[in-house]
Amino acid sequence: MTAPEEPATHISLPGLIRLQADARALKLPAARPVGSRQAGLQRSPRRGRGMAFAEVRQYQPGDDIRSIDWRVTARRQSPHTKLYEEERERPVLLLCDLGPSLFFASTGAYKQVRCAQLAGLLAWLALWSGDQVGGIVFNGTTLSVQRPARRKKSVLRLLDTVAQQQRMSRNDQPLQQAGDTNRDLDTALQEARRVAHTGSRIFVISDFLNITAETSRLLGALARHNTVSALRVIDPLELKLPDSGRFAVAGEDGPVWFDGSNPRFQQAYAEKVRQHTEALAECFRTAGVQPASVMTSDQPALILQTLLGPRGHIG
Repeated sequence: MTAPEEPATHISLPGLIRLQADARALKLPAARPVGSRQAGLQRSPRRGRGMAFAEVRQYQPGDDIRSIDWRVTARRQSPHTKLYEEERERPVLLLCDLGPSLFFASTGAYKQVRCAQLAGLLAWLALWSGDQVGGIVFNGTTLSVQRPARRKKSVLRLLDTVAQQQRMSRNDQPLQQAGDTNRDLDTALQEARRVAHTGSRIFVISDFLNITAETSRLLGALARHNTVSALRVIDPLELKLPDSGRFAVAGEDGPVWFDGSNPRFQQAYAEKVRQHTEALAECFRTAGVQPASVMTSDQPALILQTLLGPRGHIG
């Protein structure tokens, strides 16, 4: 379940369009009952989606008298009641982080490529499920908002935004220059609160390296009236350094060298990873969102197939 080869640092719009074949093989799961102990991307039923009017028919014993349509009753001189059905269509909002920290990988594809692929798969998956699809794409300089709509043209416009906002190597085209305003994860979450309708399904796709004291509060505010999942994209090097050898990592002022065989450096790095991991776990727990992880070495379609298994839980 893989698309034709794409550069490891960037995925084009045609590459994101080709992902619809993989998305057709997946099925967005129904939510599980509240209180389920099984981990997964869904943790509660749809919230706030209400009931849509279906029809009016003659009153029958057992009908809720609060649903009586008094205008029709008066016109036809016999009791009639309104029937409703649960609204099936729901907005799906994708927050896709393409910031500077995602222009990196030690294996597989860059984190920004994996974020873009996850967004593409989920967009097609939601469209084929009959849902509205929208998104917020941000790259540290630009933040683009597209409100949910149930049209293929809207998905293509969203994916084009994702393709355009990826950071490119200098051999392809210049990296985007930093603007006056830093459009980060918190800003995107604030914007999501304005855009999201109650009962939306929201996927936040990021490496979550730059969380702040506000991130948990903003996620929690979204999760109170929506189903929110956090898809964290990770490179193996972010979890554990090589045991030996000298390595260079690109930085703002040029390459930064480190020695993997230095025990003090290894210990300090491991402690920093531990602190961030614990802070992130607490952020998600406090906010009430369901997290899942995707490695840069993973194929997103295969990972989503596992995460979104037939019963909607992580296998």
